[in-house]
Amino acid sequence: MARGTLRIYLGAAPGVGKTYAMLSEAHRRVERGTDCVVAFVEHHHRPRTEVMLHGLEQLPRREIEYRGGIFTEMDVDAVLRRAPKVALVDELAHTNVPGSRNTKRWQDVEELLAAGIDVISTVNIQHLESLGDVVESITGVRQRETVPDEVVRRADQIELVDMSPQALRRRMAHGNIYKPDKVDAALSNYFRPGNLTALRELALLWVADRVDAYLTEYRSEHRVSTIWGSRERIVVGLTGGPEGRTLIRRAARLAEKGAGGEVMAVYISRSDGLTAVSPKELALQRTLVEDLGGTFHQVVGDDIPAALLDFARGVNATQIVLGVSRRRSWQYVFGPGVGATVARESGPDLDVHLITHAEVGKGRGLPVARGARLGRSRVIGGWLAGVLGPFLLTWLLNSVVPDIGLANDMLLFLTLTVAAALLGGLLPALASAVVGSTLLNWFFTPPVHTLTIADPQNIVAIVVFVGVAVAVASVVDLAARRTHQAARLRAESEILSFLAGNVLRGETGLEDLLERVRETFGMESVALLERAGEKDPWTCAGSAGPRPATTPDAADVDVPVGDHMALSLRGRVLPAADRRVLAAFAAQAAVVVDRRRLKGEADRAEKLAEGNRIRTALLAAVSHDLRTPLAGIKAAVTSLRSDDVEWSEEDQAELLEAIEEGADRLDQLVGNLLDMSRLQTGTVAPVLRETDLDEVVPMALGGVPEDSVELDIPETLPMVHVDRGLLERAVANVVENAVKHSPPGEKVLVSASALANRVEVRVVDRGPGVPDEAKERIFEPFQRYGDSPRGVGVGLGLAVARGFTEALRGTVHAEDTPGGGLTMVLSVPMAPERLEQPALPATAGP
Repeated sequence: MARGTLRIYLGAAPGVGKTYAMLSEAHRRVERGTDCVVAFVEHHHRPRTEVMLHGLEQLPRREIEYRGGIFTEMDVDAVLRRAPKVALVDELAHTNVPGSRNTKRWQDVEELLAAGIDVISTVNIQHLESLGDVVESITGVRQRETVPDEVVRRADQIELVDMSPQALRRRMAHGNIYKPDKVDAALSNYFRPGNLTALRELALLWVADRVDAYLTEYRSEHRVSTIWGSRERIVVGLTGGPEGRTLIRRAARLAEKGAGGEVMAVYISRSDGLTAVSPKELALQRTLVEDLGGTFHQVVGDDIPAALLDFARGVNATQIVLGVSRRRSWQYVFGPGVGATVARESGPDLDVHLITHAEVGKGRGLPVARGARLGRSRVIGGWLAGVLGPFLLTWLLNSVVPDIGLANDMLLFLTLTVAAALLGGLLPALASAVVGSTLLNWFFTPPVHTLTIADPQNIVAIVVFVGVAVAVASVVDLAARRTHQAARLRAESEILSFLAGNVLRGETGLEDLLERVRETFGMESVALLERAGEKDPWTCAGSAGPRPATTPDAADVDVPVGDHMALSLRGRVLPAADRRVLAAFAAQAAVVVDRRRLKGEADRAEKLAEGNRIRTALLAAVSHDLRTPLAGIKAAVTSLRSDDVEWSEEDQAELLEAIEEGADRLDQLVGNLLDMSRLQTGTVAPVLRETDLDEVVPMALGGVPEDSVELDIPETLPMVHVDRGLLERAVANVVENAVKHSPPGEKVLVSASALANRVEVRVVDRGPGVPDEAKERIFEPFQRYGDSPRGVGVGLGLAVARGFTEALRGTVHAEDTPGGGLTMVLSVPMAPERLEQPALPATAGP
């Protein structure tokens, strides 16, 4: 069943007339005979909107009891049972009452579309998910009911219902939107002129961006080489903090300002565990970026700014979006922060946006103290405290506070050793113990300035001092190693779960998976190699990055996958801890390869099934369509050869004409069958050269009556680059099909015009037309719309026309003729020398 179409009326604010416009469209469709029903429309007691409901079939709503009250929602089951052609569903962003079939109304609409029902709906610009923050900053009101932008962008039609702020306020003042007791409050709050102007600008910009997307899609379909604007790739750096959602929405808005913008959110998972994030918050941000049409990436890297910049340059990003640091002012003494470092090192090829948010300056908590292995700065601090600290303490004890007692001196040196252990781990603490015990012995243990210890108690004290220092340092180092291992395993599990989920859902291709391996481990290139046997040469099943390894021996890292497959990486030698994750990647790569092969086998099986279907249809054609003209020819010949009847000259001429028509019909059928066979076997080899359409199209009209076609080919039309014979056959088949379905007395119009670097031939008939869901099916072999026996043929004419046109690097598709009928549009490339100075589009009839 074909999916239904979605049409959305988009407004800047309540009251601009979205529901009224939707109901007006419904009345127009009902007048044309379309089966249209009101699934759910809320008129909000607006008289003019309520009047528009008269004359339209309204389906009953579903009543739901919630917290002691009765609420009504759209009855999805009732709409599905009624199965109308078009359903009207108001307020797309509405949140359903708990107990409903779905949480959001747009999910109800998705069910109707999946059932083949066309839906007309409404939504305001402030309900789009990506605009939630900016709308709140304008109006001061946070929209609780939102709809993902992707749902609205997927609509087949989006129509802006626009109204100036002054006109909308007049409508409000006249009581056409809210009840009189709410008018004054609305005009002085939400409906202020500034608010309405800003919301109107948002709506206009959003629709303008959507128009750009439609234009890009149109140019792609018609192979127009020149594209307006440049593609923006925006990388969002996530820390796992709550500000990530604000950054993602802002990046989505930046991406929408340029045609084809792309958002990639990346979370740098540090292998040293210095970042502790909430998995739930990270999952929410991943869902948000995917709802907004972006992608989520997770990369392991010890140096966060470097890893972020490497990722951005690896994906050819143009912009980076980061949040202003959450650190407090005093924490900047430890360094400039990720944002400042990225901005400094980004270079001229990357724009860096630092976005303010509600978490600025609130601090980052204590993630470092919770879990991490000791970083470089801490190790340096530990060595300074363990080596220079004892000398500084010795100078203070001798100069500032002399003669405080050996016990106090030892406690102070022990404190310094513990500090070195906490900062730098085992080795700085041991160094501190050795240096401290030596200085204690030399300066503070009698006899001083010698390494001799006179009192045995002092010997015990120094031994205890060294033992405590070693014990504390060992405990700190062990704790750091354990927390490092836990953080590493957590990062690995997150990456593996994300990888396995994508592979199992079939969302990741082999090249994408290998690129993920390359960016995760920071390698130069990654290749998946395979061979049939032990002595066979290695072949590359897929690769990512420049200069991939051609054999496992040429790689820096080699991970075997079974007996005849290996994952080979170039760039650096990975530590043993990384190979566990890399082995999982290699296993998943093998799964992707197996899935690709199975898919290939399934495609081949499908082609075989298609071949069987075509053979079956061919047998049916031979048994019926080919035998019919043969039977007519045989009957006419038998009659002429009969000795029992004396045929007049008129009768003989009529029988000979029947033989000639049957032979021509048979020749046409056999020609189409042979052409279809050539297309199926891929033996069509066009000879492309410059050709004038006015030399080809008239020759294609030889098989139709002279007075059945009106020709309009301008003399100023540029030359085309085609195979003249193939184009003639394609046009002939399309014209013959149009003449066959045209009403008696109605001529088929064949016109041509230039568009960019293409030339279009339009064949316009006034026949019954074809529904949208059948416009592609009529181009399939052995298909006659509706299986109608009208006319002759085996249903190959349009299939051959499309096959020949595509062999000429052209396209052919069907459109509705304004006023009724079908228009076939053949588009072929213009001659190369004309591409630099294309001619102006020539008018081509009505």
